[in-house]
Amino acid sequence: MRAFYPFFYSGIIGISLVLAAGILVPIMAQQEDTAVGPSADELAKANNPLADIRAFNIQNYYTPRLFGMDDAVANTFWFRVAAPTGRFLWRASLPLQTISSHAFSESGLGDFDLFAAYLAIQKPRFSFGVGPSLGVPTATEEELGTEKWSGGLAVVAFAAPDPQLQVGALVTWRASFAGEDNREDVNVLVFQPFYFWQLGKGTYLRGAPLWVFNLESGDFNVPVGFGIGKVIKIGGTVYNIFIEPQYTVLHEGIGQPALQIFTALNMQFTSR
Repeated sequence: MRAFYPFFYSGIIGISLVLAAGILVPIMAQQEDTAVGPSADELAKANNPLADIRAFNIQNYYTPRLFGMDDAVANTFWFRVAAPTGRFLWRASLPLQTISSHAFSESGLGDFDLFAAYLAIQKPRFSFGVGPSLGVPTATEEELGTEKWSGGLAVVAFAAPDPQLQVGALVTWRASFAGEDNREDVNVLVFQPFYFWQLGKGTYLRGAPLWVFNLESGDFNVPVGFGIGKVIKIGGTVYNIFIEPQYTVLHEGIGQPALQIFTALNMQFTSR
């Protein structure tokens, strides 16, 4: 049981932070004089990865089962910052990861992730960005990272055809160019479709699964996601809280997640 302690704490802390936010933020909204309902534009931007707004996100992926590793569990807690600079939107992410089974347990930092999207199109109903993507081997344990420097391209599109519906996709590709020679080369394509349906008063249905294709090994994982979220504005900050189960429908390779529970508290800092 000792091997599960790091996972237990990281998973419980990650999920608890998001669930606590789901309780506390609405209470703050009721007590705060500056609490107002988010506008239609703010509701759309709350889930737009190309929104030209400073943002800070805490996101947690809890994986209770991995294919081919029936006694293993995993948890990844992401810290993510986004900031616009001119026509570029920068997004930096750092994961705190735990992988545990009856035989082993590892916890620590994962690999640092960075991309800069040039906002080629930025209109109320459609945004498009493209730019470089970089992976930095910052993992504190070899099981938690690639031990490779990797670079590539990121392409993002986001559309809001009507006030209720927002759809889009983020595609990233990276290949390794430096790092430990005894580790597998990185050649990974990630496709993330996203879809959001506004129910009214800041409540919405959502899905944003990650489809990961390892072009080096041939392994892949294709989940579908369906969850619910709530957007609340307090003063100059828009809070976006959600929970989204993601079920794998296609996969190849050992260690692919069979089920993930994706929870998050995303914050965008707008002017009052």
